[in-house]
Amino acid sequence: MNLTWWSIEVRDGQEPAGRWRDAHAAALAEAAVTHGAQDWAWHTEPFGVVLELGFTDSADWDRFRHLPVVVAALDAVDPLTLYVYPGRGGSAGAGLPRRTPRPIIGDAAPLPVAPPAFLVARLS
Repeated sequence: MNLTWWSIEVRDGQEPAGRWRDAHAAALAEAAVTHGAQDWAWHTEPFGVVLELGFTDSADWDRFRHLPVVVAALDAVDPLTLYVYPGRGGSAGAGLPRRTPRPIIGDAAPLPVAPPAFLVARLS
């Protein structure tokens, strides 16, 4: 079964993210399971909490995301500490470090050239 993963990440702010999880975990899990989520998991991270949800159909995610209980749970979070994005979250980043772009070689401006000696002598 091929799942499309979505993450709801809540970072610690004025209120600890764990407190938000305690208040909304049961309602979010029930809404996810009853609206098409095939897999879900909570993760506690040093920065807060992450809810990962796996859906087989993107329409299921859209229905889940717009449920009143989900909207209310997300509205209870400071917008500066809330991240909702596709893919698995938290520490599930790329296995390889990001490669920095190399400088472009060629088509560069020419190096400055010293003025000819006769012009330097005339200006003095």
